[in-house]
Amino acid sequence: FPLSLVGFIEEPERKYCFECDSEKQCQEWIEALKRASYEFMRRSLIFYRNEIQKMTGKDPLEQYGISEEARFQLGTRK
Repeated sequence: FPLSLVGFIEEPERKYCFECDSEKQCQEWIEALKRASYEFMRRSLIFYRNEIQKMTGKDPLEQYGISEEARFQLGTRK
C-alpha cells in the first residue's frame, strides 16, 4: 500500500505516517491536510476579503473591529 510521511514546521522531529489503499487516496489526504492548515485559511481569508472589498467598496471585517489588524496582512517571512 502507498505510504506518505507528513511533517509540520512547528514539530520537525514528529512525523506522521499515512497508509492508504492507493496513490490517489494518499494525494487526497495530503491535499485535505494542506486545505486545513492555518496558512491556507489565512491566505483564503485575505483573498476573499480583498475580492469582497473590490466588489462592495467595504471591508467585510470592519464590523468585527479587525479591519486593520496586522495578523491578516500579507508580509514577507523572515
